[in-house]
Amino acid sequence: MYRSHTCGELRDSHINTDVVLSGWVHKTRDKGFVVWVDLRDRYGITQLVFDQDRSSAELLENARNLGREFVIQVKGSVIERASKNDKIPTGNIEVLVKELTVLNSSKTPPFTIENETDGGEDLRMKYRYLDIRRNPVKNNLIFRSKVTMEVRKYLSQQGFIEVETPYLIKSTPEGARDFVVPSRMNEGQFYALPQSPQTFKQLLMVGGMDKYFQIVKCFRDEDLRADRQPEFTQIDCEMAFVEQEDILNVFEGLTRYLLKEINGVDVDTFPRMTYDEAMEKYGNDKPDIRFGMEFGELNQVAQHKDFNVFNNAELVVGIAVPGGNAYTRKEIDQLIDWVKRPQVGALGMVYCRCNEDGSYKSSVDKFYDQEDLAKWAEVTGANPGDLICVLSGETHKTRTQLSALRMELAQQLGLRKSNEFAPLWVVDFPLLELDEETGHYHAMHHPFTSPKPGQLELLDSDPAAVRANAYDLVLNGNEIGGGSIRIHDKETQSIMFKHLGFTPEEAKAQFGFLMDAFQYGAPPHGGIAFGLDRLVAILGGQETIRDFIAFPKNNSGRDVMIDAPAPIDDEQLKELNLKLDL
Repeated sequence: MYRSHTCGELRDSHINTDVVLSGWVHKTRDKGFVVWVDLRDRYGITQLVFDQDRSSAELLENARNLGREFVIQVKGSVIERASKNDKIPTGNIEVLVKELTVLNSSKTPPFTIENETDGGEDLRMKYRYLDIRRNPVKNNLIFRSKVTMEVRKYLSQQGFIEVETPYLIKSTPEGARDFVVPSRMNEGQFYALPQSPQTFKQLLMVGGMDKYFQIVKCFRDEDLRADRQPEFTQIDCEMAFVEQEDILNVFEGLTRYLLKEINGVDVDTFPRMTYDEAMEKYGNDKPDIRFGMEFGELNQVAQHKDFNVFNNAELVVGIAVPGGNAYTRKEIDQLIDWVKRPQVGALGMVYCRCNEDGSYKSSVDKFYDQEDLAKWAEVTGANPGDLICVLSGETHKTRTQLSALRMELAQQLGLRKSNEFAPLWVVDFPLLELDEETGHYHAMHHPFTSPKPGQLELLDSDPAAVRANAYDLVLNGNEIGGGSIRIHDKETQSIMFKHLGFTPEEAKAQFGFLMDAFQYGAPPHGGIAFGLDRLVAILGGQETIRDFIAFPKNNSGRDVMIDAPAPIDDEQLKELNLKLDL
């Protein structure tokens, strides 16, 4: 028996009990006549004591020779701690050690195993197995496990069946690049790793499974950022004989359940907003509605003077920053520089101070009088003491730029509070998006999304006007889930493939298996997929997913701990019938 108790378990009630503990040496303190050792495991820290009056000289010397992160086992008695520590649960007791066994020694770690460490991110990623010993990372992984268990619990209670689908599949165009895997037994042919189990969950509906879910790894070979990894985890779900309202109700229920069970938060309402409304009010399709600063479109009140920057713009739009009149000129100049960064791309920013006495002072006073500026305040909802920030230009780009500024200002003003949760359904997305470079349309979600009832005919006359039977669930400005009612008949799916530029032969080659299945009694069906990594991070009060993943990749898609990806040797290449041309 390596341990009778964990290092976070012992309390006053265990005093005078003989115990066996095992763990890692967190730190030692040597006072000459006494040595204290903090022993750590996943559950907590227990203080060990060795002293010259009650310990042998050999035992005391062995304690002095312990290094950080040594793995040890001790046997001893629980005694009352003379100097109590109310910062840890075991702070009232300590263990007087009678036997000490070093189970494994340790090199000095490259960074301190503390809540606040001296290790940079790259170093911690290289030694991730050490980083996991730190409480922040350890607790994040435990938190993820708890969320995952509650997801399974809720869905199982709702009658969902967990079904595994294959990882080695066929490469199909679904929006991102596939990771491909060469097949040794089928020369010159490749598997692809799934970007999602989309077609398989639809086939499960054809198979009569009715309610399916899977917590599944997905793979997309795309550029990375803080909330994106090349491999990620979805809560993938599908239901048969449902309409959009059925799915929204079930997964509102899941989200409400998780917020209550995990965070102790009751959320009564899940407001709904169309895609067009979200873009007009917030400049993106996943708005954070924990705070205001809604967009005010100023074309009607700003394009009647001689200010050609506005007159020549497709859109003039502004937001009211609460209390922003307190910003100094230097701070406003910093905001202007911020929106001019390449990542945002604005050419500049016009501002207007809303003074407490009801007057206005703007950076374009030469062109606009007090009456004009009062209209700006009315449109943006600005009050005395606020600051109006205005951008202009092409509609989509300007909205995107102002959305970025809105989020930056909210961060600066402390309006994005991690302990507040504001869910939102965004519905009625465009079915298709126009690729300006090629002039072709592609599916905004995926090729299997159905159009809204009665809009199929518009695909020929006005494809941009067709709305999708699709929905996204947004939480605190992050898309945590997205789905749609699917196409479930071959004829409609063929029409969709045609408008996406597939020839009948290409559609047959890529998706013939699904089209064939639709001929054998496919039920109406739809579903949704939650991004588990992102959901867990938000429930955990963060927005970066990396620390909620045990072994994440860096922003170049590399695992610096195991040094992957890596070359393979010539013999493997030969066996796979591959030849490199670099």
